[in-house]
Amino acid sequence: MNNIHNVLQGPCLTEKANLQQELKNQVVFKVHPEANKIEIKEAVEKMFNVKVGEVRTVSMRGKQKRVGRHIGYTKDWKKAYVTVAEGEISFVDEL
Repeated sequence: MNNIHNVLQGPCLTEKANLQQELKNQVVFKVHPEANKIEIKEAVEKMFNVKVGEVRTVSMRGKQKRVGRHIGYTKDWKKAYVTVAEGEISFVDEL
């Protein structure tokens, strides 16, 4: 990935993500499916000026959707759990 803006596609706003953010100082992002952990770490550090401790990724499968009698699927996507290092500013203030 050349551009850091292509790596991070947006925050993942769910109840589980909010709980992780409050308890474990983790932030969850939707990322490009071909992005690796090193690229995700560099993108978060450059965009938010924080020190990243750890990155975990999960590949999510698209869900089955039905419209009338036609069945289709949503896109597969990738999710990254980013742990911010201790002593850094929390994302709660910035987001």
